[in-house]
Amino acid sequence: MTSTWRADLMAGAVVAVLLIPQSLAYAMLAGLPPQVGLYASLLPLLAYAALGSSPVLGLGPVAVLALMIAQALGGLPPGVTAEAGALVLAAEVGLLLALAALLRLDALSSLLSVPALRGFENGATLMIAASQVPVLLGSAAAGFTLPALARSALQGGFGPASAAWGAT
Repeated sequence: MTSTWRADLMAGAVVAVLLIPQSLAYAMLAGLPPQVGLYASLLPLLAYAALGSSPVLGLGPVAVLALMIAQALGGLPPGVTAEAGALVLAAEVGLLLALAALLRLDALSSLLSVPALRGFENGATLMIAASQVPVLLGSAAAGFTLPALARSALQGGFGPASAAWGAT
């Protein structure tokens, strides 16, 4: 067996360079501080380096998960920070996944049809795009659902964008 430590080190450096800006963006998409994205990308990689064995498995934050976290954190009660809500959410999901693995529920995923999965992917794509429109247009609109974003944009206007276009 030949040693591949140099190739592994180079691959790790490339993944780190690509993962840092991606994890910062996904944290902001989830409504969390950017540094949370760094933790969400670093800790799974360290755990997998210690426990895993597949050379082709990819770990880290993804856009759909960030969107689902933003949706879940949108209804937090007053006084609960987004970080605390995300921590409780992560613990709950971890326990549910451990229970599902213990009960061997992975066979249920074969019951999901391809059109249902495509619909989920397309809906997530539209939600991610809609959540970035206020940022693109310079609006102060905020919200975690499409109706909330539209309502906030209509009420708050597009002040900075309108001023930039000379349409104050």
